[in-house]
Amino acid sequence: MWHVADEDTEWFSPSSASFTVNDRVDALEPLLERLRREGATMRDAPGVISRSSVARPPATIDEYLATVRGERRTALEALRRTIRRLVPQAEECVSYGIPAFRLHGRVIAGFAARANGCSYYPFSGATLRSLADDLAGWEGTKSAIHFGPDRPLPAALVRKLIRARLAER
Repeated sequence: MWHVADEDTEWFSPSSASFTVNDRVDALEPLLERLRREGATMRDAPGVISRSSVARPPATIDEYLATVRGERRTALEALRRTIRRLVPQAEECVSYGIPAFRLHGRVIAGFAARANGCSYYPFSGATLRSLADDLAGWEGTKSAIHFGPDRPLPAALVRKLIRARLAER
């Protein structure tokens, strides 16, 4: 499994790589021994890979935002405040590795930093299809709207997105 991160991430410290490769192996010890023979360096005690030596996804929105720098972080913090104001009873969570908001057991909104900006996720393609006219002029995919720190999503649009998502059953 590949995981690609933003250029300025600190998830993989002390490495300067912006990606990691995760493999599942049946016999870890023989693999570690072969890697040692080939000159690989282990970060922890010999033969031990601890959770602290493996990048783990953030468990909270605060942990996620701590990995984002500059204007993108500022834009995502503003979006977080907007969502909290619109749905104060929603629970903050992390879903599929991104900051999200859950209401009555259902994830209704989320956001993430991208290499060149930010994304808003309604956690439903139907939401975006139902608001296609309102989303004209915004770039995105079937599951996300992309925006930049220089052009954040207006609160009125976020309100429409959340209302449309809540109306889905």
